[in-house]
Amino acid sequence: MTQPPPPPPNQPPNQPPQQGGFGPPQDQPPTAPAMPPAPTGPPAPQPPTGPPASPTPPGLQKGGPQPGYGYPQQPPAPQQPQPGYGHPQPQSGYGHPPQAPQPPQPAYGYPQAPQQPQPGYGYPGAQQNPYGQPGAPTSPYGQPGYGHPGAPTAPMQMQPAPTGGGRNNATVAIVVSALVVIALIVAGGVWYAKSSGGDDKKHDTASSGGGTGGKDGSGGTTGGKEKVPSDPAAKVLFQVPMPTTSDTVVTTGSWLTDKVYAKSGVAEVVGYDPAKGTKLWTLKLPGPVCAATKHVTADNKTAIAFQPKMPAKNSTAGCSQIAAIDLDRGARLWTRTVKNGDSPIFLDNVTVAQHTVAVGSSDGGAAFDIDSGKVLWQPKPGDTCYDDGYGGGTKLVAVRKCGSYDNRQLHIQNIDPVSGKVISEYKMDPGIEYAAVVSTDPLVVAARVGDSGGGDDGLDYFSIDNKTGKLLSHISAPGDTYGGRCDGITRVEDCKEIVAGNGKLYVPTVEHDGTGQYSKTNEIIAFDLNTGKETGQKADAGDGYTIYPLRMDGGNLLAYKHPPYDKGGQVVSIDGGSFKATKLLENPAAQDARQAESTMLPDYAEFLYGDGRLYMSSVFAHKASYGKEYLLLAFGAGA
Repeated sequence: MTQPPPPPPNQPPNQPPQQGGFGPPQDQPPTAPAMPPAPTGPPAPQPPTGPPASPTPPGLQKGGPQPGYGYPQQPPAPQQPQPGYGHPQPQSGYGHPPQAPQPPQPAYGYPQAPQQPQPGYGYPGAQQNPYGQPGAPTSPYGQPGYGHPGAPTAPMQMQPAPTGGGRNNATVAIVVSALVVIALIVAGGVWYAKSSGGDDKKHDTASSGGGTGGKDGSGGTTGGKEKVPSDPAAKVLFQVPMPTTSDTVVTTGSWLTDKVYAKSGVAEVVGYDPAKGTKLWTLKLPGPVCAATKHVTADNKTAIAFQPKMPAKNSTAGCSQIAAIDLDRGARLWTRTVKNGDSPIFLDNVTVAQHTVAVGSSDGGAAFDIDSGKVLWQPKPGDTCYDDGYGGGTKLVAVRKCGSYDNRQLHIQNIDPVSGKVISEYKMDPGIEYAAVVSTDPLVVAARVGDSGGGDDGLDYFSIDNKTGKLLSHISAPGDTYGGRCDGITRVEDCKEIVAGNGKLYVPTVEHDGTGQYSKTNEIIAFDLNTGKETGQKADAGDGYTIYPLRMDGGNLLAYKHPPYDKGGQVVSIDGGSFKATKLLENPAAQDARQAESTMLPDYAEFLYGDGRLYMSSVFAHKASYGKEYLLLAFGAGA
């Protein structure tokens, strides 16, 4: 068989600083390692000599899915880009000897994870006391001080803590008001839109536009709210070029409603017409966004965390600001900070559950009413416990860390969003250092519980009963078989390519050879959340494609199929019962469209689908060194 023609000489974008899932500890023994010199920028990539493979994405799994499928050759791995706004220089941390150079790993700049001891199953525990009430507000902003930003690479050193395991007898962080409400009313009126991914079950059951279930090829119905178009052939609706910047800047955050698609840029959030791409509003920020929640309330409000100013190159101003945004109006509703003593807390994550905005870190956190900015409650990071972060949606789940670095225990707590009261709790076995919330309803947590081969052996998933805190099942997904990835170091709610719903957990397999000479493919496997066993359902990507779960649509699973080098990608709806895939959208195979789509890899980019449209966006802006790159792409199918 002859070799297929080479694609255009365009490489995926420069990758952000390296991350591994569940990486080095945030809190370390007293002496921190020295900071190494800043890495140099990436060399200009060379044009491929044949049909190349995209660079190997990082992920948590050994031998994880490979982007750019259908290419027979592996190009040389570029070096990491020069870190910038919000990104300190990477360092190895404790327990990390020098390693051979690895392909760049985007997803927020964390180094690879240390090996974890092999614990067993967790066990349910007693309910904790409610969260503490906040202190009185003080000044709007604290001194920037030192610390890690929203996307740190350096391990964070914990302050010595007294012994004990309760929530009391600790200094309560003080929450302070920051800015007056900013109302940016867009000319032409106020939009009213339904959420495409909100704080209730709409996030898992329907995207914007909704609609009745369409017919599949066998005459059945899709069972979801996404319509099956008569013609799934898509066209490029609009593109937004990568912003001009000499540094690497976080642009995480994208949201979709019936009336607006909103995307973070360089120190701004912009609302676009979902079909035309015209700018509906622009919300300017004093500094770059460093964390964003994927959840949106029923009335289209969400939350972000950002830096208080634009930092100097290769430095950070600290991710200390929290804001609520009205996506209908493009208005910043309020801005708050959280203080520990006189110093502002640098926040690691932000989420929305119902009408509560929750932020957490090892130094403290808080919960606010999303409409008013009123402080609802605060965790007490005293004794040896603190709330590392939260998962949102219909419920609020805390990952609470207790114990010292060498004797850690994680408490997975279902919390009332308004009062902060702990409803139920599950205690994981000691020795598991990091956990990520895959879903709060159903409650599924991902963790690495051991390394048997000296490498990244994948993820284990824990299905937990929200009401009782009882462990329902423990699902092991070895990295040589299954894909999917989670951050889990500080971004507690950052998992990709893993979806829970309809009583099942959907996980992709790693890429393997297809039937063609250069083709690759994979599958999605379903696990029963009650038993932890495979259901026997399997969705094949098809030769040359690789498939990744996106989200639930009622009882159906929506998935993205990354294409071979000569075709466009697809969005399919997988029937929750038969597992039959129905095509909802197919991107154009034209060279310019394929070239643009190839820059958005499932491991790295944010994907949103709703009302027959697919949006892909980058989580980093950077100085392009080769080829044309985009901040976002939008594709739309026919009627």
